[in-house]
Amino acid sequence: MADTKNKTCVVIGASHGGVNFASYLRREGWEGQIILFDKDPMIPYHRPPLSKAYLTEGDLEGNLLKPKESYEHDNITLKLGQTVTSINRADKTISLQDGSAQAFDKLVISTGARPFIPPIKGIEDPKGIFAMRTGEDAINIKNAVDASKTKRVVIIGGGYIGLETAASLNKLGAKVVVLEREEHVLARVTAPVMSDFFTDLHQEKGVKVLTNKNVVSISKKNGYNQVVCDDGMCYDADLIVIGVGIRVNTELAKNAGLDIENGIKVNLFTQTNDENIYAIGDCTYHYNSHYQRYVRLESVQNAVDQGKIAAASICGKEQEYNAIPWFWSDQYDIKLQMVGLSWGYNEVLVRKEEVEQTSFSVWYFKDEELLAVDAVNNAKAYVLGARFIKGKQKINKTKLVDSSIPMKPTSFL
Repeated sequence: MADTKNKTCVVIGASHGGVNFASYLRREGWEGQIILFDKDPMIPYHRPPLSKAYLTEGDLEGNLLKPKESYEHDNITLKLGQTVTSINRADKTISLQDGSAQAFDKLVISTGARPFIPPIKGIEDPKGIFAMRTGEDAINIKNAVDASKTKRVVIIGGGYIGLETAASLNKLGAKVVVLEREEHVLARVTAPVMSDFFTDLHQEKGVKVLTNKNVVSISKKNGYNQVVCDDGMCYDADLIVIGVGIRVNTELAKNAGLDIENGIKVNLFTQTNDENIYAIGDCTYHYNSHYQRYVRLESVQNAVDQGKIAAASICGKEQEYNAIPWFWSDQYDIKLQMVGLSWGYNEVLVRKEEVEQTSFSVWYFKDEELLAVDAVNNAKAYVLGARFIKGKQKINKTKLVDSSIPMKPTSFL
């Protein structure tokens, strides 16, 4: 690796991807400056617990990605509460909202995404209406629920964020209604059997889950919100949580002339079309060699793994990114672990374990190829699924669904 003592690596975005990248870069031997910029003024924290444990326990300080001291130890400079306004490729600088500039030799874009706020009439009045993406969002939602007398909550959107938030607020005693536009919750990411399971789970816990509900307006009445759907039904809410999806933060990259296609397009080494600029995490559109297609993933695992690849690449140790994606969700006493990408499946098999606790797995196939596995309270299925997917192993489907056959690596051959 070339001498980096007098070099500067700038990172835009100090969440999972950016923070882990900085640590990996130092370990790979980068000796120069590493500077992280983020508009969020809080010390970088884990985001997944915001819709889960944080809402019920309220401990953001115990939720940090790394202890404050570790940044000093690794000589990593945090520039928090500072917004980057442009990337200037010609002179290799970034411009900041306060009018200052920072030079870089290498730049890593880890700008992630932001909540999509749908064009619903009345949603522009922010009182009592919240998104769930940042620590500030979670704090505001928790405070609003704590301060509310009747604790009526309407969640618009039945994706993972919406359902996790519903579970957490339900534990706090809120009366929660989930309004989902599609025919099923989690419609874009799971099979109907999994959607039905989570719908039943929430309704057993007292959460109303209503599908085919297209929200058309929000109005204020006597200090609370009224949410109106296109079928004429109206739902009262002390607070509303929006969880209908995200918009990728690609504006900086696009304005700098970097290639954009469903995100910031990067090669197998996380490098953009500018040799000195890399991108990682939710904002990237990258090639997955296992599935032989370009994908954009909203995943902590993807952000962290791409951070490793970017750090190695910048230090002259090029490695191709070829990880199998994985995800998870915690709702009540249910741990859902997912591995692989189910897009394009044409067969779904369900295996139910003969145990007291709810435990089953959903296996997605395209003909004979295993694409993905969703495992509910079933770590073995998750681990074996990952192994089978990565090895492109052919599975005996009859044995797979027979719960009397132990779940072992050789059981389903």
